[in-house]
Amino acid sequence: MQTTNKRSWIKKVFVIILVLLLAGGIAIYLIFTEKFEDTQKQSAAFSISADELLKEFQTNESAANKKYIEKIILVNGKIVETEAVDSAINIKMKDTLTGSYIIFAFQDQHIKDAKQFKEGDNVSIKGSCSGGIYSKILETEFISFKRCALNK
Repeated sequence: MQTTNKRSWIKKVFVIILVLLLAGGIAIYLIFTEKFEDTQKQSAAFSISADELLKEFQTNESAANKKYIEKIILVNGKIVETEAVDSAINIKMKDTLTGSYIIFAFQDQHIKDAKQFKEGDNVSIKGSCSGGIYSKILETEFISFKRCALNK
């Protein structure tokens, strides 16, 4: 009788572990294969200049993160640097006084458009805000955007 209870208990544990592994596998698959709507077709929750956005994060990073994270934001400003990363390109806007900057990573279908711009160009970029982080070492604010597209 004792062996039957032990086997029953082992079977239950095995089934629970199997279900958890299956659920975890499905969750990981969904996260890594998630598709996003083209940012260019989405409407922006906020429209702001790069200088105003940087100032807002420098004034109160916590409040700005709560306000902007995972929202589509339209940012207007001047390109200070373009940075090629593998087959992609990142565009930076910067506060020249503090060194704080915003970096925009473009969606695959919009990389070709982004590569046409150079330092000094005024642009309007729409993207999903990933949030801002203050670097104590560099003493600068860094705001990142993902899934970006040029606003046309």
